[in-house]
Amino acid sequence: MALRWIHAPLLLLALSGAAAAADCPPLLQGELPKLRAKQEIDLCKQFAGKPMLVVNTASFCGFAPQFKGLEALNQRFKSEGLEVLGVPSDDFLQESKDANETAKVCYVNYGVTFTMTEPQPVRGADAINLFKVLARQSSAPSWNFYKYVVDRKGNVVASFSSKTAPDDPELISAIEKAIASKP
Repeated sequence: MALRWIHAPLLLLALSGAAAAADCPPLLQGELPKLRAKQEIDLCKQFAGKPMLVVNTASFCGFAPQFKGLEALNQRFKSEGLEVLGVPSDDFLQESKDANETAKVCYVNYGVTFTMTEPQPVRGADAINLFKVLARQSSAPSWNFYKYVVDRKGNVVASFSSKTAPDDPELISAIEKAIASKP
């Protein structure tokens, strides 16, 4: 009899973990290594239920000055719950092989404070889950600094090409729509 009472809490704990995983949208399933840190970003724990702006970045791309505008969006909307996630990638051959150099470009040169991952593949069969789901819901990035606005349920609200500046009114409108979305 006592053995059953021990198993009941364990069963509840196991089921709550499964329920939490079920609540996590496909977009956010998995972990990614944080840039210049010895820790993993649990995408579901950090971003579930929050509006997001996901951007594939590259340190040596001509669009790299957009980091300043992305940081401005981060500062402008973080109090409303927006999470900006930068995912460096060398898929277009414009990212350093050295994560420390990538970190220097982001944090020192452009003052980025939003979450950045280590470089990841973002296109094709090798793409990480996050970008596979973004591609299914929208389209795969055709270049660096492709932007995806995601609502609180993990659905793409809108996507924007590299040529779309972070202060573009359509991008800002999509971010406001994502912020207003219900979890």
